Amino acid sequence: MIDPEFLGMLVCPSTKKPLRVATAGELTAVNQAIAKGAAKNRGGTAVTAAWAAALATTDGAWLYPITDDIPILLSSEAVAAVG
Repeated sequence: MIDPEFLGMLVCPSTKKPLRVATAGELTAVNQAIAKGAAKNRGGTAVTAAWAAALATTDGAWLYPITDDIPILLSSEAVAAVG
């Protein structure tokens, strides 16, 4: 997963607040939304592939995917938390 020291340097590109590793519950919820075709990223594009890992804003409002162990910290790629 993500090195804790590296994680401590990462921030939300929109709010500049720290990020944390998404919980199993958050990942389950976003993957259920993806499976139903109900997940769109902030850029308006439908998310079609399930996520194995993600980072979340400290308030849990937005999730950023981690693809091939690389956090995708583009504001347009964020998905609103479900639930």
